[in-house]
Amino acid sequence: MMKYPIGIQSFDRIIEDGFVYVDKTELIYQLVKNGTIYFLSRPRRFGKSLLVSTLKCYFQGRKELFRGLAIDKLETEWAEYPVFHIDFNGTNFTQSGSLEDIVEGLVCTWEKEYGRTEEFEDIGKRFAYVLHQAHKRYGKRCVVLIDEYDKPILDVLDTGYKTTIDGKERLLEDWHREVLKGFYSTFKSADEDLQFVLLTGVTKFSQVSVFSGFNQPADISMASQYETLCGITQEELEHYFAEPIETLAKKCRTTPEGMKMILKRQYDGYHFSDNLTGVYNPFSLLNTFSMLQLRDYWFASGTPTYLVRLLNHTQEDLNELTGRYYRPEEFVDYKADVEKPLPMIYQSGYLTIKDYNLRRGTFLLDFPNNEVKNGFVSMVASSYLKPKESVDSWIQDVLDALEAGDLEQLRKLFTSFLASIPYSMRSKKDEAEKERFFHYTLYLIFRLISVYTVYTEKEQSQGRADCIVETDDYIYIFEFKRDGTADEALAQIEAKGYARPYEADPRTLYKIGVNFSSETGTVEEWKTI
Repeated sequence: MMKYPIGIQSFDRIIEDGFVYVDKTELIYQLVKNGTIYFLSRPRRFGKSLLVSTLKCYFQGRKELFRGLAIDKLETEWAEYPVFHIDFNGTNFTQSGSLEDIVEGLVCTWEKEYGRTEEFEDIGKRFAYVLHQAHKRYGKRCVVLIDEYDKPILDVLDTGYKTTIDGKERLLEDWHREVLKGFYSTFKSADEDLQFVLLTGVTKFSQVSVFSGFNQPADISMASQYETLCGITQEELEHYFAEPIETLAKKCRTTPEGMKMILKRQYDGYHFSDNLTGVYNPFSLLNTFSMLQLRDYWFASGTPTYLVRLLNHTQEDLNELTGRYYRPEEFVDYKADVEKPLPMIYQSGYLTIKDYNLRRGTFLLDFPNNEVKNGFVSMVASSYLKPKESVDSWIQDVLDALEAGDLEQLRKLFTSFLASIPYSMRSKKDEAEKERFFHYTLYLIFRLISVYTVYTEKEQSQGRADCIVETDDYIYIFEFKRDGTADEALAQIEAKGYARPYEADPRTLYKIGVNFSSETGTVEEWKTI
């Protein structure tokens, strides 16, 4: 029976205890032979810590752990280097002084092993001295591996938390950035003592971040040759997990091929370069095979509170951010700017590359898969609308009504949900804001429905239908009006010919005209033909 390394990020334990390991060592070999200082950005729980642990074991020369893996045939030297592993996981950095304690503790431990000079008080210079001494002792340059380098900043990003430094009040976010900047400046002065450096994190640095002032690492986050360094490809899924796919297929009463399609919709869809090689979220896949249940494992494993804070500040809505083409500089370079949350949303894994326009050099961004779409849109809807009803349970009821063709139940559900949105949320100052709130509310609702069934915003020759939802037995064409009439909405469906593409479709087709009242905030008229 296969053992799944859920929550286990130590390469040596995975190998020694017989857990399944997706072999990434050929790519790791290329990485260590082709460069010196790297930066890799990937979403959380995407295998970054396992990558760091694998590199640590490799540079420690632990050849026995790699027996039978791809690198076993490639590496001949297996030299042992002094390795300095820094892991910012597992620490809550919202407390003032926590970052300084961690960094001081690490450097003190290394100083006990390699010696300390009284010449330096600065933490970065003390670390550089340690690296120089280790280089002299081993006769080999040092390896520095930093896991989740940005967590001390993400924990306090846009929180307003403060600290007192030398009698002056400072934003904790700014202070952490300054502490890390001083610590990472080591890599410039210690260049001659470094064999290999890898920094991993969720967010990419920018020129004004903690990395200014030292030799910029090679950012391989969108490098085509390393796009599958973390995560699981379709080929790897079928090679390593054929047995659990078959078991899960039997439980779900489908075929192995059918199960692969379900897994693809739910957990695949990440792309990290213009090659557009699909990558599965490993955390969700492993949990699915272990529990034999399809759930939103990755999303449920951590609430992206910093993203909620950013989205609450910004004037941009998800419908303005998703499904659009962007130049790389618009979503790759990170800067903590509440007016531009796109880089944070992309780098955190809630949006990914879906297409590449070679001629323009632009990338299409959208949700990677159903798990992320469902979790993120539900979270945004709850935060934005603040309904008294549970968004998730309401969506399930709507799906039941759609699948049953129950138009009266649909009307009741829409009416009750919209009525549950507090007046304070929908009371907008002017017509433009009222219209924006109306359209965004509908967008969020139908984006959630699209996780489970077909939802289109179809461009047709005569215009765009507000929403078309397809189930196995029914087609629903919705047209919505605000402070108009349901008859006007139905007339538009007819005039624009929205139903014409479905004339030969055997499914039952409903045209639904809906009018919302700005005054009551809910459905005023609902007519069906």
